[in-house]
Amino acid sequence: MRCPVCEKGTLKKGNIEETMFGVYLGKFPAEICNKCNESFTDQKTTGAIQEAAKKKGIWNLGKKTKITKTGNSLAVRIPKEIANFLKLEEGNEAYIHPDKGKLIVESI
Repeated sequence: MRCPVCEKGTLKKGNIEETMFGVYLGKFPAEICNKCNESFTDQKTTGAIQEAAKKKGIWNLGKKTKITKTGNSLAVRIPKEIANFLKLEEGNEAYIHPDKGKLIVESI
């Protein structure tokens, strides 16, 4: 079968290593393009990946938040679930920097 992404490669059965939010979830069966390496999983495998993420406590960790103004600066609120997962507490220090159009906040 032709790859629907690059339209040049052929899909071959193989295994992919899945991570979410930097947490390793395991190896899963997939069809992988031999040109662009895009991978495709069936419904059963997608469900297994979702279950692995739930077991690790990271399913639904991605959240929307508002940027607010505080004095002359802007502030980003960190949702409670993310703060708990990262063990963040008031007064902790963080290093903040841009990276390819993303805002990276690293706990120190």
